[in-house]
Amino acid sequence: TWESRVINYELERRERRSALDEVTDHPLKSNVVTEQRRPAPTERSRQSSSAWVGPDPLSISEGADPLSAMASQQPDLEEQGAAVVEEGSRHTVSASFEPWEHKKAAILAKYSTAEKLSIATSFLSGGEKVVVKTQSSVTDKVKNRLEQLDDFEEGSVREMLNLSQQEYATRIEELHQALRQAWDQDQRVKALKIAIQCSKLLVDTSVVQFYPSKFVLITDILDNFGQLVYQRIHSKAEYLKPGSKVPVPLPVDFTPDQVPESAKETCRNWFFKIASVRELIPRFYVETAILRCCSFLTRREYSSVLLRLTGAICGIGDPLVAAYARCYLCRVGMSVAPEAHEHVLENFWHFLLTYPQLERPVVQQLLRQQKLDLSTYLTLYCPALDWILQCVAHGASEDLLDQVLARCKAQCNSALLLNSIMTAFRPEFVANRALEFVGLMRDCDDASFPKHVLLRTLGLCLVLADPPEEQRRQVLSQAWKVIAKLRSPADYLSCVEVWIEYPCKHFTVREVDALLGALVRQLVPDRAYENHPQQLARIVERLLQHVTDFGRLCAMEHFLPLLDLLPRDGGARLQGCKAVMAAFLAQQK
Repeated sequence: TWESRVINYELERRERRSALDEVTDHPLKSNVVTEQRRPAPTERSRQSSSAWVGPDPLSISEGADPLSAMASQQPDLEEQGAAVVEEGSRHTVSASFEPWEHKKAAILAKYSTAEKLSIATSFLSGGEKVVVKTQSSVTDKVKNRLEQLDDFEEGSVREMLNLSQQEYATRIEELHQALRQAWDQDQRVKALKIAIQCSKLLVDTSVVQFYPSKFVLITDILDNFGQLVYQRIHSKAEYLKPGSKVPVPLPVDFTPDQVPESAKETCRNWFFKIASVRELIPRFYVETAILRCCSFLTRREYSSVLLRLTGAICGIGDPLVAAYARCYLCRVGMSVAPEAHEHVLENFWHFLLTYPQLERPVVQQLLRQQKLDLSTYLTLYCPALDWILQCVAHGASEDLLDQVLARCKAQCNSALLLNSIMTAFRPEFVANRALEFVGLMRDCDDASFPKHVLLRTLGLCLVLADPPEEQRRQVLSQAWKVIAKLRSPADYLSCVEVWIEYPCKHFTVREVDALLGALVRQLVPDRAYENHPQQLARIVERLLQHVTDFGRLCAMEHFLPLLDLLPRDGGARLQGCKAVMAAFLAQQK
């Protein structure tokens, strides 16, 4: 028979319970051994010498909670391969690389909208309150601890509606000033929250034609935030020179070995805070913004961190938002590690893989809702794609261009991609493949991107570099067949304005006159020339740049009829005649 045994559960629990020791230090902090000269230890100090003596990560960041519990879930930054890139020769790019600062004004001017915009934030006055959060107990506050950085400041989120483009830009600038003010007042967490809220604005594509300009405005704030964090850590990272007892600031080409542990811990805490943000897009943007701070932790290459962030972008569903996220990562990557190239290619390959998404029903529905055609929508990708390909082409060989073209042919053969490729790679590389590019333009399966833009871009490359001699006539013949089919006079003239120089450089007066004759015949019907006097005047000026024999110029059948197309009113004919006289006088010297 079975008999029940009496068990004293309380006694058993006490026997099995491990001994508890009171600790005051963070258990997840990696051990650091620091040699210091100390007086001979007492008995009490010997008993406590086995305890870890590093700084408390919960108090290292000036009272702000670093959320360092995330350390158990996040890989060590040093294991991710973050790197110091020494400033100097490694932080340089070639003079031909166009910096982002030169592109911003053109983007803001081109991508504008008359639609009403909205902005949701908890750091600006005014607007309609749309979210109210309360935490009535201590338990609730503990429960929401990890949500404090990702959520809006409790009880004060307001949405501002019906903003014009100028009002929207003004509000964004106010957020920028609020971030600076919070930082100057040592409110680091508030500054981080503002940066997170700004990043969340990049999720919104409700007015999609304004998205490139919004990207420029928001990333300016993120760039400033990243610079503030870097400067703050750098200012705290004083070190002792060998043989000196006086702390001095870090040199420009510092190494992680010179960075004190307290500064490294502060740097890790920033990454831990950002890692706790639950939404992908704000977490990605803010971490990318402070990527330069990795230089305080390790001297390894940035490549693995940049590749990890490249993979994170695959979780962004909207193709336009993902394209600009890739643009920002490549932009920051070029500033902190211009020699790291693998992530740039990966971002471009990933873009090619996701390009078919542009034909999905969800994109078509977006275009119907916002009353956009596909051609206009595709031009929204140009700033992001141009920058990514500029990074791909930086210092690249012709073999890489062949590889890029092969991928494009195999996957999408898009006119949008061809235009960005010709813009990014060296004109010499494009000119050597001019006939191939003309063929790709003709065979493009994407007729929604303006063909005249492609032809104009190729023409600009051929102005700067010459194609192989045996291909020159065939290139002109094939390209002109496409140009002649353009229906819009403005599109037609934008191509002729560039291509007029091609026969002037490589052929005789006969070919130039034939091209001018085609131009005159295209514009005379319906008096289309009356609406484009400035373009006609520029064509005359470009033609005159290559004239060496004015007798033969005036003998051309179609040159004087071209001058007659310039209207007397508005100064276009005067501009053309002045150009003729200036060229003639220059020839006589």
